[in-house]
Amino acid sequence: MHRVLLLEDHTRLAALVRQALEGAGLACDVVERASAAWAALHAVDYAAVIIDRGLPDGDGLDLVRRLRAAQRFTPCLILTARDALHDRVDGLEAGADDYLSKPFPMAELVARVRALLRRPQQQVALSPTWGDVQLLPEQGLMVCQSATCALPRTEMQIMLTLFKNEGAPVRRGALEAAAWGAQEAVTANALDVALHRLRRKLEHLGSTLLINNIRGVGYAVVES
Repeated sequence: MHRVLLLEDHTRLAALVRQALEGAGLACDVVERASAAWAALHAVDYAAVIIDRGLPDGDGLDLVRRLRAAQRFTPCLILTARDALHDRVDGLEAGADDYLSKPFPMAELVARVRALLRRPQQQVALSPTWGDVQLLPEQGLMVCQSATCALPRTEMQIMLTLFKNEGAPVRRGALEAAAWGAQEAVTANALDVALHRLRRKLEHLGSTLLINNIRGVGYAVVES
């Protein structure tokens, strides 16, 4: 399941957008401020970001510019009540991938988000290979040579995050946020249970990959 971040300070609209996305099979975290969105984007590997322009702490386009300046290319869809041509041009020139004016049909919003997720560069980023293992998020599969095993969404998000860091350690909180979202309560041992299952699945596949616990730092995927 893809996870989307929604930056929207209008509580009612945010609830409706989240409901529409989750009804379409897309997980959705909601934040109200650009500062909170920036923090969430560093904790979770979101497949796309939906950004309102008029925010309590500034213009949503500033977040897009900041992401692009940091070489972060997560697809961004801008929501705004501003419908002038120059506003749409400003959004695209800031690095946004799409632009939707309020009010809008929820079906169109969902369709536009799905279109962003289908773009080739995003598909490559979301189907990584590390060592002898390939992740296929769309199918919910982990593949090693000719062997495959199914991964539930939480385990897939953990593996995607570990792969993205390319062997560098990932802190515990970042893995929990990736698996369960930045806003969901997580039991104390939920991550330990998920990592135990992933280690057993890697062993069952005959993979050379290991998930190491680097005490006091985090977790990293390495080749044995």
